[in-house]
Amino acid sequence: MDVNPPDRPTLRERFLLWRNSWLMRPAFQRAAMRLPVLRRVSQRHAASMFAVITGFVYTKTLTAVVDLGILARLARAPATTDALAAEAALESAAMARLLAAAAAIDLVERLPADSQGRPRWTLGQRGAALAHNRGALAMIEHHKIFYDDLADPVAMLRRGRGGGKLAAFWSYAEAAGRGEPASASDPGTAAYSALMAASQPMVAEQVLESYDLGKHKRLLDVGGGHGAFVAEVAARHPGVGLALFDLPPVAAAARGVLDARGLGAVEAHGGSFRDDPLPGGFDIITLVRILHDHDDAVVAAVLAKAHDALPLGGTLLITEPMAETPGAEAMGDAYFGLYLWAMGSGRPRSFAAYQALLAAAGFARIREVPTPLPMVTRLITARK
Repeated sequence: MDVNPPDRPTLRERFLLWRNSWLMRPAFQRAAMRLPVLRRVSQRHAASMFAVITGFVYTKTLTAVVDLGILARLARAPATTDALAAEAALESAAMARLLAAAAAIDLVERLPADSQGRPRWTLGQRGAALAHNRGALAMIEHHKIFYDDLADPVAMLRRGRGGGKLAAFWSYAEAAGRGEPASASDPGTAAYSALMAASQPMVAEQVLESYDLGKHKRLLDVGGGHGAFVAEVAARHPGVGLALFDLPPVAAAARGVLDARGLGAVEAHGGSFRDDPLPGGFDIITLVRILHDHDDAVVAAVLAKAHDALPLGGTLLITEPMAETPGAEAMGDAYFGLYLWAMGSGRPRSFAAYQALLAAAGFARIREVPTPLPMVTRLITARK
């Protein structure tokens, strides 16, 4: 006798099983393509599935176009296939094949041939949007490490979190978590800070367009790196007192970067948010793409420290990509889910998950503030 009989299927579960049994039948698939009512739906789903199957090819096409300088070259002026091939040290046939692939995903666009009949090219809409986006270009370069781990995704999952090239890249953060001193010249520290500096303005724009930081007097950016976020805040709200908090070698490097940018008034505090209390005297604390990199125990501790550091009525602002983002579930759950697994720390969290963590830390009036591009970042505020 089964002492643990299976739960009785819910109505939704029975519907899903019935639906899937039909979708798996070749005869139903053929019929769906013949019926006008279902044909368009079937074509849309087929195109989406094909994009999933072939997505890695599109990604590598993009990588090649960026690495060969094609986007940068076409951003200056249109060029022929032969000219692009010569500049990239490729045969013309190879360049023609790459440009055709890039045109298919709207990175480049064909122009009328020149007077000698040679094909000419300019940027496509996606290519034009990407050409001068330093943050996106930095992520394309950074993703080469992640894709090495993803070459064998089953092996990546079986070895547990971390253990691959992406985890090695983040060794600076792991060393800090073990209480080991980081070096300002450590390649991991330098590469991490450079990546954050390049990609942070994209996130900062979303925050600044969505939330009025100008109503605050003093802001502390925890995990502020070289000060990319506070620099954007300073440009938009020069009257706000600004400070950042990061590991001592990072804060020391930030001091030089901020001084060179004419931001000597910005304070740079050194310390570890795992081990040290946060500085006080600020009416808002920001956590910009910090929490999803860490496991729940670390996040709970950081939120508790932020609560301790803030005055009564002070504000905590969290901004990062999140799980269960309507219309961008693939970014929060698929991309960041596997990325953070490979990194060896953290997980994508939903707004509801952050609500629970914030409430446990003592925060109230927890709400989400809409951002223009929630797939890039979502924004949560909470009050002490």
